[in-house]
Amino acid sequence: MNSENAVGKIRDTMVLLEGVDDLDALVQAIGDADFVLLGEASHGTAELYTWRAELSKKLIAEKGFSFIAVEGDWPSCYTLNRYVKQYVGSASNAREALRNYTRWPTWMWANEEILQFTQWLYDYNKLQLVKNKVGFYGIDVYSLWESIDEILKHLEKTGSPELDAARKAFACFDPYGREPQNYGVSAAFLSESCEEEVVKLLDNLQTRRQRSDNGDEALLSDELNALVAVNAERYFRSMVRGGPDSWNVRDHHMVEALERIKSYHGQAAKAIVWEHNTHIGDARATDMNADGMINVGQLVREKYGEERVYVVGFGTHRGTVTASDRWGGEIKTMKVPDAQQNSWEDIMHRAGAFDKMLLFDREESLFVEPVGHRAIGVVYNSWHDRGNYVPSIISQRYDAFIYIDESHALSPLKQEVLHI
Repeated sequence: MNSENAVGKIRDTMVLLEGVDDLDALVQAIGDADFVLLGEASHGTAELYTWRAELSKKLIAEKGFSFIAVEGDWPSCYTLNRYVKQYVGSASNAREALRNYTRWPTWMWANEEILQFTQWLYDYNKLQLVKNKVGFYGIDVYSLWESIDEILKHLEKTGSPELDAARKAFACFDPYGREPQNYGVSAAFLSESCEEEVVKLLDNLQTRRQRSDNGDEALLSDELNALVAVNAERYFRSMVRGGPDSWNVRDHHMVEALERIKSYHGQAAKAIVWEHNTHIGDARATDMNADGMINVGQLVREKYGEERVYVVGFGTHRGTVTASDRWGGEIKTMKVPDAQQNSWEDIMHRAGAFDKMLLFDREESLFVEPVGHRAIGVVYNSWHDRGNYVPSIISQRYDAFIYIDESHALSPLKQEVLHI
């Protein structure tokens, strides 16, 4: 890509991002899409969370979107979902609703930015009929044992006939002491798999929900927790073997979970998805494709068609971010250095050192060459920042892009944060 031509094109077509009303152009471009996928360049940047939330508010209030599905665990997100829908016995306030995010990295969802959005969604839902209340769900695959606990708890409470079958299915996991690595090794190399048992349980719970005529969302929760058990088993088994399989299992799971939730809400339901850019930005427009990797953005576009799917990427030039320098480590506020020269973020910065938005034309002829695009995960080392760039054809990876020139670390709830 000729960077100077790109800078000029950006200046000619950008929308300044100074206030919430500036998002109206993006809402109009989204049109009648059924799926709106909203990314983030890191899991710890305040502005990315805040702008994503503001756009989601508009989509809910003005376009009638039905639910938000996020890169989070089903059990902890369902606790938040129960709160925003004012279920009997749910959390007493927004802060309490976020206390169930206890698995590292806790700050991804237990933060001040999500707290504010949670309260907005609670207040919005208070004015809605029960059938129109907007849900908040986790569609990730990691919560194997937490999901098992939730299924057994609910089946015991309701005296479900599936309880014995569930106990037998999950007894298969008992020898591994809640250690995914132990299970993965046994399943991958010793053929000690629990797959058959949990697949059968999932089928039974799905049938039970479909036969129910009262729309009990707790039955959906049982089904989705069982789906986590099925695909987490596959994920941990594939993880120890290496290669792209574990990534692909995870993203296939997130799409399947998304579709089951959408089916529960009805044919006309519309979904907002919050995940990292690496999940929602079409993998076919990156080097992931050459490595045999797929992602949520690709799968949803392929199945439903690009006219029904709208993908928004996010990025920043410099600032700070909440992350850790090792898996399971301390939460830190880290410096994000100026973007690498001639990267996508650098080009956006050169077009003007201010926040802005780009809406890509489907016939775009300029942003069609690969350019480095920064991706920061929950583990980050700023001195290795050069290794954090994903070669991307931006106008094919996304339908629009929101750029923050200088961003700031988000604020975890009641966590000790180191500043470095």
